[in-house]
Amino acid sequence: MGFLDNLENDLKSLESAEQKRDEAERRDRGRDAARARALAEAPWAEELKKGPFTSELLKQAARAGFSLRTKVNIAWIGTTLRLEARERRLELRPTPEGILAAYLEGGREARVEPLDLSGDPAELVRAWLAA
Repeated sequence: MGFLDNLENDLKSLESAEQKRDEAERRDRGRDAARARALAEAPWAEELKKGPFTSELLKQAARAGFSLRTKVNIAWIGTTLRLEARERRLELRPTPEGILAAYLEGGREARVEPLDLSGDPAELVRAWLAA
């Protein structure tokens, strides 16, 4: 009986070692994919954080909020810029292909469109608050 018990224990330990190895490989692949995506997004995120478009966008959002008698909350969530006024949100999300503008109303995504950083920030604010 001792030999069969030892054999069974050895098989169980081999199976668990193989499962752990598979899980570690899966985790590593996920980490590598996330790192590659972050590296591809980095130039767009940097442009969003430090570019002239963003500073003008924040000025225009404050002006529009003042004229509507609404506070516009501004928050950076990782690399995403979120503007919030009443029940409306505008999120500027860097992606490897560029920046996406996501319009959210009541917590649900109404639409997502690519953003041109050479465009007019005032037009973006009007489109967001008029939606």
